[in-house]
Amino acid sequence: MHTSPVSDPPLNIRAVQRQLADLLPGARPARVGESTLELASLASDAPRLISATVIEGDSQRAHRVPEPPRPEFRAFLDGTQRSELVGHHGAAPIVLGHAAAVIRQRDDRRLHTWHVPLRESRIYAPRALMDGRPWDGLTSLYGERLIDTSSNPADTGLHPFALRDLAVHQAQSHRERLERQLAERWCSTERAPLCIDGGISGSEAVASSDCAVGVVKSHRTLYAEREALSVVLALRHRERSSVFRVTSPRRTTVASWYLRLRDPAGRDPMWGLVRMEIAHPPGDALAAIGERADDVSRWILAEATPLALPDARWDRMVYGIRDCEEFLRAVQ
Repeated sequence: MHTSPVSDPPLNIRAVQRQLADLLPGARPARVGESTLELASLASDAPRLISATVIEGDSQRAHRVPEPPRPEFRAFLDGTQRSELVGHHGAAPIVLGHAAAVIRQRDDRRLHTWHVPLRESRIYAPRALMDGRPWDGLTSLYGERLIDTSSNPADTGLHPFALRDLAVHQAQSHRERLERQLAERWCSTERAPLCIDGGISGSEAVASSDCAVGVVKSHRTLYAEREALSVVLALRHRERSSVFRVTSPRRTTVASWYLRLRDPAGRDPMWGLVRMEIAHPPGDALAAIGERADDVSRWILAEATPLALPDARWDRMVYGIRDCEEFLRAVQ
C-alpha cells in the first residue's frame, strides 16, 4: 500500500501575501477579483488540423458502436490546477500555483479514493526581475517550491503578462506530472481498466499499458483533414470514427478515434465529441483494432450517465471524471 505524504505543507494566498508583506515591504498585493489566472491564459493554443494515418481499413469512415454499453472501468483519474496572482514586486508578478490529482476507484457502484491523492503548491516568480536579496529571501522561505518564470526569456520575454501566463502553464505542467505519476502507479500495480481524463501519450509506461484509456474532451487540435474531417464532424450519437495513429517526436505513439457520446442534433459539430486514446497494438494484433475500439467505446458510452451536471462540459464528460474534480475541489 502506498504511504507517501499526501502533499506539501499547504499554502494559501492570504498566508503567502502576509509572508511577502514581511519579506518584501514594497510588494503590492493583488486586488480582489484579479487573482485567478486560468481563464485568461489557458486558451492560447491556435486551432489546427493534423492529418493522421488510418490503421483500421484504408480510409476514415463512421462505425456504429454495438449495443449495449458495458461499464468496465474500475477507476477514473483526473487532476486540477489553480493559479492565483499573489501580487507584484516592482514589475515582477508573483503567482501561487496549486496542482492536484486523484484516482477514484469504483466498488459496488460507489467511488472512493485509491491510495492517496497528490496535492502540491508552488510559488512562481521571475528571478531576472528580482535578483539579489528579494530572490534570496523567497528561496529561504519556499526552497524547492520556488520556480523561476524567467528561466527562458527568449521564449516569453519579461512582459509581466507573459510571465503570468508562463506561471499558469508551468502550473499546468505540474498538474500533468502529478496525473502521470498516479497513472504510472496504477498501471504498474493494477490490471483493471483506468479511465484517464486527457491523453496518455506523455508517459511511455501508461501509453503502452492495456489498462489505460485516455478521453480527450478539447479539440483545439483535430486529427483529420478534408474528407476525413467531414466524416468526424458528421458522426451521430453512438458512432465512432475509424482508428488512426497519433504520433509525435516527443511522445509515445498511440491508437486513437473519435466517439460521439450524445445526439448532436441542433448543436455545434463538437457537441458530445470525445477522442479516445489507447495503446497502439503490435503488428500481429493490428487486425483486431476495430474490435478493441468497439469494446472501449461501449465502456465510455456506459459512463455517459448520470449526467455530469452542472459542469458546462457535461456533454463530453463522464461522471467518474466529474467525481474526481468534485473531490479535489473539496480537499484543496
